[in-house]
Amino acid sequence: MKSTAYLGEKSKLSFWQIWNMCFGFFGIQFGWSLQMGNMSAIYEFLGASPEQIPGLWLAAPMTGLLVQPIIGYLSDRTWHPKLGRRRPFFLVGAILSSALLFVMPNSSSVWMAAGVLWILDSSINVTMEPFRAFVADNLNEQQRSFGFAMQSMFIGLASFIAGYLPQVLVNWFGVSREKLNGTIPQNILLSFYIGAAVFFIAVMYTIVKSKEYPPSENISTNESEQKEGIVKEIVDSIKNMPVQMKRLALVNFITWPGLFLMWFYYSTGVASQLFHGDPATSSDLFTMGLEHANTTSAILNLVTFGFSFTLPFWVSKLGKKYTHAMCLFIGAIGLISVYYIQTPNYLYISMGLVGIAWASILSMPYSMLAGFIPEQKMGIYMGIFNFFIVLPEIIASIFFGKIMSNFLHNDRLMAVQIGGFLLLTASIICAIIIKEEKKS
Repeated sequence: MKSTAYLGEKSKLSFWQIWNMCFGFFGIQFGWSLQMGNMSAIYEFLGASPEQIPGLWLAAPMTGLLVQPIIGYLSDRTWHPKLGRRRPFFLVGAILSSALLFVMPNSSSVWMAAGVLWILDSSINVTMEPFRAFVADNLNEQQRSFGFAMQSMFIGLASFIAGYLPQVLVNWFGVSREKLNGTIPQNILLSFYIGAAVFFIAVMYTIVKSKEYPPSENISTNESEQKEGIVKEIVDSIKNMPVQMKRLALVNFITWPGLFLMWFYYSTGVASQLFHGDPATSSDLFTMGLEHANTTSAILNLVTFGFSFTLPFWVSKLGKKYTHAMCLFIGAIGLISVYYIQTPNYLYISMGLVGIAWASILSMPYSMLAGFIPEQKMGIYMGIFNFFIVLPEIIASIFFGKIMSNFLHNDRLMAVQIGGFLLLTASIICAIIIKEEKKS
């Protein structure tokens, strides 16, 4: 392996070239959405209580914190003559993630599910982290907003389909909602199997159909830098973060806890507080509530899919920071409104508003960041940037269970509302501190 910096102006890519390089995200998000939409329910089906849920989700941020910067560092320094720089990591992660998606719904206990989630998240991060750098590597500044918006489009489409999948299997194909061996409903089990196949096929499509810039022979490998090691390189990169990255990091640090509270508690909150189901005594009502929550979340992702196409327009009119601030504000209204809804169908409106924010969260911060970090450190800085996604999730996972039991009395939808106020705060901070500037 050797350093892979390159020189020269990047050529403009066609629509279908950008499509091919982003399509793998469809598979990644398909599997990730099944996990995010169903893990809290799987935990409760296996006997976990609401205050235990945040701690059981701790696997996801911990793996991101450890794996993403290391994978970024390694992918910056990798060049395979056939697979290139980022695609070797796509391949390894796709194989592992697909296998673990088969294992997850067959978990026989809470702690087995938590252990599988830990390994699964590590594997997904091996694939996902280089995908952000992959777009920044291959697109010039003028096309990056479109490239990240294309990723958001695939994320929204995959999440929409994955959210509806358990209900579609029941209504269209007659798959049972009955628990298999008294644990996980059969429609959820089959959904994970389908997700494993989609994950692998979509990532393989991008691997086969995409190319990467080869290493430049005009830039020599910095041997002394490699000898310093991964830890020192990560620490030095954190110390020398560009100012714009620090500002974006603060916005992300406040944004993502709001999303995590939604993922922790929205589905089970709808199932228990609007449908009055209980995973232990009224599993049919609880499962129906989960399905309704997943379908409203699917609308969230359908809106993300559609709105992603308009992001370049809003950027041209408002600039990146005001586009992002506006979208966060709209999403905040959506999450706050969830607490006050009594008619379940109104949740489609609330989640649609969150979908606008989600489209921007998936693209605008990365688009703003890419122009301010060195090309030869794109992978490691993208990994470090994700610290400010996973650190707040770790904090929420460790401490929010106590808040749920001691202050919120296990009111799941109140937790979702708190998430909305966090998005509102992030919107205000984004509008105030982010600067519209270009890399010199």
